[in-house]
Amino acid sequence: NQVLEMFDHAYSNYMEHAYPADELMPLTCRGRVRGQEPSRGDVDDALGKFSLTLIDTLDTLVVLNKTKEFEEAVKKVIKDVNLDNDIVVSVFETNIRVLGGLLGGHSVAIMLKDKGDSMQWYNGELLHMAKELGYKLLPAFNTTSGLPYPRVNLKFGVRHPEARTGTETDTCTACAGTLILEFAALSRFTGTSIFEEYARKALDFIWEKRQRSSNLVGVTINIHTGDWVRKDSGVGAGIDSYYEYLLKAYVLLGDDSFLERFNTHYDAIMRYISQPPLLLDVHIHKPMLNARTWMDSLLAFFPGLQVLKGDIRPAIETHEMLYQVIKKHNFLPEAFTTDFRVHWAQHPLRPEFAESTYFLYKATGDPYYLEVGKTLIENLNKYARVPCGFAAMKDVRTGSHEDRMDSFFLAEMFKYLYLLFADKDDIIFDIEDYIFTTEAHLLPLWLSTANQTISKKNTTTEYTELDDSNFDWTCPNTQILFPNDPMFAQSIREPLKNVVDKSCPRGISRAEESLGSGPKPPLRARDFMASNPEHLEILKKMGVSLIHLKDGRVQLVQHAVQAASSLDAEDGLRFMQEMIELSSQQQKEQQLPPRAVQIVSHPFFGRVVLTAGPAQFGMDLSKHKAGTRGFVATVKPYNGCSEITNPEAVKEKIALMQRGQCMFAEKARNIQKAGAIGGIVIDDNEGSSSDTAPLFQMAGDGKNTDDITIPMLFLFNKEGNIILDAIREYEAVEVLLSDKAKDRATIFKGKMIPNYILDSNLEMENMDQKLSENDSHKQDSEEATSASQDVDAGSEEPEEGENSDVTDPDSLSPAHADSDSVSISDQDSHVPGSDEASAPEPACTQGDHQPQEQQTETESNSKVNWDSKVQPMESILADWNEDIEAFEMMEKDEL
Repeated sequence: NQVLEMFDHAYSNYMEHAYPADELMPLTCRGRVRGQEPSRGDVDDALGKFSLTLIDTLDTLVVLNKTKEFEEAVKKVIKDVNLDNDIVVSVFETNIRVLGGLLGGHSVAIMLKDKGDSMQWYNGELLHMAKELGYKLLPAFNTTSGLPYPRVNLKFGVRHPEARTGTETDTCTACAGTLILEFAALSRFTGTSIFEEYARKALDFIWEKRQRSSNLVGVTINIHTGDWVRKDSGVGAGIDSYYEYLLKAYVLLGDDSFLERFNTHYDAIMRYISQPPLLLDVHIHKPMLNARTWMDSLLAFFPGLQVLKGDIRPAIETHEMLYQVIKKHNFLPEAFTTDFRVHWAQHPLRPEFAESTYFLYKATGDPYYLEVGKTLIENLNKYARVPCGFAAMKDVRTGSHEDRMDSFFLAEMFKYLYLLFADKDDIIFDIEDYIFTTEAHLLPLWLSTANQTISKKNTTTEYTELDDSNFDWTCPNTQILFPNDPMFAQSIREPLKNVVDKSCPRGISRAEESLGSGPKPPLRARDFMASNPEHLEILKKMGVSLIHLKDGRVQLVQHAVQAASSLDAEDGLRFMQEMIELSSQQQKEQQLPPRAVQIVSHPFFGRVVLTAGPAQFGMDLSKHKAGTRGFVATVKPYNGCSEITNPEAVKEKIALMQRGQCMFAEKARNIQKAGAIGGIVIDDNEGSSSDTAPLFQMAGDGKNTDDITIPMLFLFNKEGNIILDAIREYEAVEVLLSDKAKDRATIFKGKMIPNYILDSNLEMENMDQKLSENDSHKQDSEEATSASQDVDAGSEEPEEGENSDVTDPDSLSPAHADSDSVSISDQDSHVPGSDEASAPEPACTQGDHQPQEQQTETESNSKVNWDSKVQPMESILADWNEDIEAFEMMEKDEL
């Protein structure tokens, strides 16, 4: 009854305050509409303006015996939901939540119709919507490997110019491997086999690419080549539901190959990852080596999967360890260390632990798991309940809230909690006739014999050696799970009763913390500030010394022997490991595809290329290959934060403005209103440069930015000053804004250029290739020095090709430069350390690097004849004089 009341509180508030929005924001009592709230990054990819929470909740209503509300909800979905939105969504999230929600809703709708009590009007409308959505997801599978792109545009697919996606190269293993249940169910329900075929192909490819010696898979895979991008392996985020769907695909579809694959992986998991009661990530090539010292909360589903597999003992052990963590922190933190400290403090009301609790109660009948469920209910009501629903925890240590209530909270949490406490009479249908998807949607087991269009050729055992003993514990179980001992589960739990308290330092109360007494929590890498004296003192205690490098970076080195105590040394080691992970994560976030600002007017002629940061709004230059070309003009006021007072100077030009005092999007709107065709924001931080600072994207202002149609780029102070200096010297300066620098033949297409300019350019290309080779040898030795200097900081090795002392215009694109591209060293370039994301250098020329032979050769080429095209003499003379001046400038190479 309590679960029903809690569900009503959450569901009614969503319907009252949020519907038809995708999710409820329970603190502000309104709906979350994508584009109208500040972006949360990848989390928002689940939102597609398709009333996500309502679709995700459909079959929960029937499980909770709310058939009247279910009927009303189905009518609303049919009438109101539009799946043809111009919006980019996650293939994985849309599949498990929306496609799964529609199929689960259809499954229970036809069940109710067959019973004759309700839904007599229903004629497969939800299934038609599911099929429509299935076809909208199919373009994502347009890869040679069969692995889907991680995102798809519901209206335009992937490759369409307006799709705004399709450039990704990587996807997570779970993202590509968690499709088979929904796609196969869609094929079996409709008789259209293509969905199941695509999902099987993706699963087959992942199986082929597993690491053969360990039989493990990595977290992230390249969708085109099948190379593992992240080579760590576990059962949590990024991989979790891949394993789940192998076992459940066998249960639903009856295909032995899925069970054999699962058992092969399971054997590897129990051999390498399972360290009871912990489940720790390892490297797929070196599975005896732990990849990290913390676990994420998504692995809480694994004990439930082990129950389905029939391996109860480790399921009880891991579940008990997780429950001890929950008793300590009220909720399961997003991540926690091997000694059970909080690693990531958020908790978005995830249901995985409740799922495992339900399965363990079903398997053991032990009333202990009812007590566990009661604790979950009490904590939700006590700490997460707010007037407009239930709010996610921002920090389990402080109890602070986040304005979010994800759809999975209604789809899964209440379903599992209700089933945990419900008697058979409380459920209006036999739950044993269905299997749960990873989003807890119900698919009927009779699908295994419906519309079997896929051949069941077993390709697994052809090249796999399997340990037969691993099949003793499988479904259906061939052994008795428990001896005749009602205390069986308790006997396994007992040794783990105090595992968390033994490993953890004494927790401190709020009172102790406010009084300043009691031990303080250890310093976390994400909180560290090099300018904070207190932090520096803590580092000293932990044996960590801080070295300021000449280029402004900070290097950390730990010597355990210098720590104040062995506990401090442990804290120091953990701090360093966190710092490595934080640095690695920031590098990944910062490796954005840069954009190019190319000065094309006299006397530069495209030879000066400045590395620019993109914007999250306005014209996407990667989709407009020609770029935007125009003369530059400085706006008044220079910050661009109010109405432009010199619109006549800015009209039809590319506006220059300074960073600061207002949002980037506001600047863009002001210059667009003044008639500008593009904008460049120059950093106000004196001396900043893409040499030393990582690029970033200019963010929107939290509002809809579709009204901004012009391209916007960001230049650091050093690069911006190159344009400002050029304006002071030459007045009229023309630039090209593009996704990557263009060669001069493209820039001046249709305009007369003397042959000697083009010929000298070719000569420079050949010479600069040699320079590139010389510089790369020099760079190798510098990188070796840099690596030896930074090794104590524990930084990860840079990706291949990340550090570069030579930049050419084409290197501004993420792809490798063509061999014939012009390569010019930057005067101020340096080899970044491995703890720094290396941004491409601005391609400016330097006279010292141009050999004398090249100048001589270029001068001889200046005597080549002009093309015989008819032009007015004045025009020819003017062009000639302009080109001679340019040639003289090229000789001096003053820039």
